[in-house]
Amino acid sequence: MKAYIFPGQGAQFSGMGKDLYQNDEAKELFEKANEIIGFRISDIMFSGSDEELKQTNVTQPAIFLHSVILAKTLGAEFKPDMVAGHSLGEFSALVAASALSFEDGLRLVIARANAMQKACEIQPSTMAAILGLADEVVEGICADIPEVVVPANYNCPGQLVISGSLEGIDIACQKLTEAGAKRALKLNVGGAFHSPLMEPARLELQQAIEQTVIQAPVCPIYQNVDPTPNTDPEKIKLNLITQLTGAVRWTQTVESMLANGADEFIEVGPGNVLQGLVKKVSREVKTSSATVTV
Repeated sequence: MKAYIFPGQGAQFSGMGKDLYQNDEAKELFEKANEIIGFRISDIMFSGSDEELKQTNVTQPAIFLHSVILAKTLGAEFKPDMVAGHSLGEFSALVAASALSFEDGLRLVIARANAMQKACEIQPSTMAAILGLADEVVEGICADIPEVVVPANYNCPGQLVISGSLEGIDIACQKLTEAGAKRALKLNVGGAFHSPLMEPARLELQQAIEQTVIQAPVCPIYQNVDPTPNTDPEKIKLNLITQLTGAVRWTQTVESMLANGADEFIEVGPGNVLQGLVKKVSREVKTSSATVTV
């Protein structure tokens, strides 16, 4: 069974999507996106600098556009048995699986990026990657810290990203290093994504999501906060709203997809980070019923 997976923020690079523009359908979608956004994001994607691509109002829609337009150019080849996306990638997955229209998906991504930027400005905050510790150890240490610090991205066994206040992350990194973490690396991000500090963004995005039409997808989607197969539009909406303050349970998502028969994972979008994470999870699961192709 084919599982199509869609990357999140951080996968962007200068030149992304330029090859797709030669396709007539892709060109039409890029131009439609330029109109909706109000500036030529395609120009920044194709030839912009790394600094330009890091701008909040560019990064998220750029990754979304690359992923969705690539999926659409696959045409009849795109036959997913299941889909999932990492954080932002969940919106790409929903559009690719026909649950969201291209236009509505892009508008939600723009609203999400703007809401997250506002939340970051309210309270300085950050994230850190913790390597080499069991999830439950990281969870326990974070729970004992009086500042806001929570597990945010369960990427693969031995790799968990935490999110919280600046002081909280500093305390957590020290305690996790003392507990035996191979690395506790603060990330160059603008805020504490997937934590309670994103509550203002969640409230702002909730209204936009509730007013958007979501259809049943053509195949089950495994969402970040509830990594089980789902095709119910109302549940999809609820999970999207919860996503901004909830953890990205990518390890559990891949485990669930494997358990439900996924034997081929196809990453759609810029980069190949998710392929590496899938390989690590599948090795840990040691699935013997099928050969897993990534």
